[in-house]
Amino acid sequence: MSKKVLIIGNGSREHCLAWKISQSTQVSKVYVAPGNGGLALAGGKISTLDLNISNHLQVSEWCQNNLIDLVVIGPEDPLSKGISDYLNSNGIACFGPSQKAARIESDKAFAKNFMKKYLIPTADHQSFKNSTEAKEYVSKSGALVIKASGLAAGKGVIVAKTTQEAHQAIEEIMISNKFGDAGKEIVVEQFLEGDEVSIFAVTDGQNFQILLPAQDHKLAYENDTGPNTGGMGAYCPYAFLEDEQLDFIKKNIIQKTIDGMRDEGHPFVGLLYAGLMLTSKGPMVIEFNCRFGDPETQSILSLLKTDIYDIFMGCLNRKIDSITLEWENRFAVGIVLASGGYPGTIEKDIKIDGIDQLKHLEDVLVFHGGTALKDGVLMTSGGRIMTIVALDDDLKAAAMKARLAVSSISIPKSFFRNDIAKKAIQRLQNRLDYKSSGVDIDAGNRLVDKIKEFAAKTKRSGVMEQIGGFGALFDLAKLSYKDPILVSGTDGVGTN
Repeated sequence: MSKKVLIIGNGSREHCLAWKISQSTQVSKVYVAPGNGGLALAGGKISTLDLNISNHLQVSEWCQNNLIDLVVIGPEDPLSKGISDYLNSNGIACFGPSQKAARIESDKAFAKNFMKKYLIPTADHQSFKNSTEAKEYVSKSGALVIKASGLAAGKGVIVAKTTQEAHQAIEEIMISNKFGDAGKEIVVEQFLEGDEVSIFAVTDGQNFQILLPAQDHKLAYENDTGPNTGGMGAYCPYAFLEDEQLDFIKKNIIQKTIDGMRDEGHPFVGLLYAGLMLTSKGPMVIEFNCRFGDPETQSILSLLKTDIYDIFMGCLNRKIDSITLEWENRFAVGIVLASGGYPGTIEKDIKIDGIDQLKHLEDVLVFHGGTALKDGVLMTSGGRIMTIVALDDDLKAAAMKARLAVSSISIPKSFFRNDIAKKAIQRLQNRLDYKSSGVDIDAGNRLVDKIKEFAAKTKRSGVMEQIGGFGALFDLAKLSYKDPILVSGTDGVGTN
């Protein structure tokens, strides 16, 4: 237990990464720069650090002076500015793709052209640097999605249902500079319909492993209304991904992307996040990200049993295919508590009350985001204040736990979505299967395990079966009967 890790970032995602890395028996210390209020209070192996993360030289020198074994980059902005390249070139192991590989997120126009070149399924699109040309194009189309080509903290996407809305979106992004330089170029693409799913792949540039699928809830308000946000909650695992769909995603999206980036001369080493739409024509890419997603990470990593330090080093040492991923067989539901006004203008420095009582709740985790510690008092400091994650064998129960937990936190004007995972819960309830019909096979198997010892004691001369057999055969010859074999058995679930 001697490895030291530095995490770059200050959100709920970074809090979750620090929490998970600190569970590794190989890791003795986890630093987070700059961190947040929750991380400052975390204790144990975790501590925050006042470090200028935009100054690559300063970060590199600090890592060398403090014998850091691994740096993990949380947000996309440092990756887009080449922090991974700088650290790796100075002999500091860094989990996160190179600046050129990170273009798959930082430049949406590049990403769309890349997908077209390598036949990766995605919506038809056009890129524009001129607002007049963009307006002429959308006037001839139906429902469209307008995206700022650059980084916009997950908020640079506007779904336009009418031509008027599309024109307004173009003006906001390109003329009013709503997203700054990120909107100098826009991508206009066809609207896709279906279920959204987030697929995370950890890759060493050639091979990869898929993490549990999750579903994010992007829009600010309940029933999927309001403006786009960085994400208001997520649940994991996504319950409706068929094996055939997952195989298609692995082969035609993830592997093609990794192979394509390598062919372009920019091997992608790190976490590749594919935001997908499961359309009637099959899975299609909405967007790629070059890092762990927030809030999906908080739900996904809550279920991970494998040592995450091994996963990171498996990628960096080009051995990710030798790592076995193990997961808890449960559901995780994460709900984001946001400041009033988010994703627009927000108030900061509001006192947070009620959070201490969550420490005593079983299977409830709190990951801080926009919080700060000021004179020993926990205050708000950002739009997404924290993510509350609850775990349970049942998705509905996990969602209820998460809602109850987040409801106990008192922050004036804050809000959260009450309907995280609601659609999935309704779909699961409408499924016709053994469990929904009142027959719980897993519970039956647990009962069998408990009574095996007692059942074995009833075995007598002539019994030809073992526990778990279905033949129900008795050798009557051993009991001096003339007919040698008797078949007599009853069974429960599945009996015909």
